[in-house]
Amino acid sequence: MVRIETVTGRADRRRRGLLVSQLRATNTQASPVMRALRDTPDGRETPLQVWALAEDGANAQDGTDRADDKPAGPDDRADEALVAGLDARTWGRWLHIDLLWVDARHRRAGLGARLLATAEQIAREERGCRHARVCTWDFQAPDFYQRYGYAVVCAIPDYPPGATEYTLTKRLD
Repeated sequence: MVRIETVTGRADRRRRGLLVSQLRATNTQASPVMRALRDTPDGRETPLQVWALAEDGANAQDGTDRADDKPAGPDDRADEALVAGLDARTWGRWLHIDLLWVDARHRRAGLGARLLATAEQIAREERGCRHARVCTWDFQAPDFYQRYGYAVVCAIPDYPPGATEYTLTKRLD
């Protein structure tokens, strides 16, 4: 007999961890490719982040600087000069771009292209990545990625309703 439970509004981290572990073991057993990746540097997800910071120390969000009397903690410094950033990870010789953002005041100046090129170079030269992938919506940046050699491999219309999500890939070698 099997009992079905649902969890809504909060995550069951212990069971999720167990699910990930079981799925990884099943995939490793079922696929020679996954078996070959297991316990190798290519089989580990490794973060890759590229930041663009204002040289004058101005806060990118509100235009003020942090010249108050209290010392800044690590969380305070995290956004004090952030004008753009790229958050990605590498796995299986692929660069997976999760987030790319450029402050409105710095757009159309090539900053996004510089972040993208830097992440691709690190992924290719230091981590041996051969491909890159990104998901973006129609109101975000599919044209931007296509300008830099990415091709649409999937379009999901009405996800969420009224928008289209695109998956794009690019060969890095």
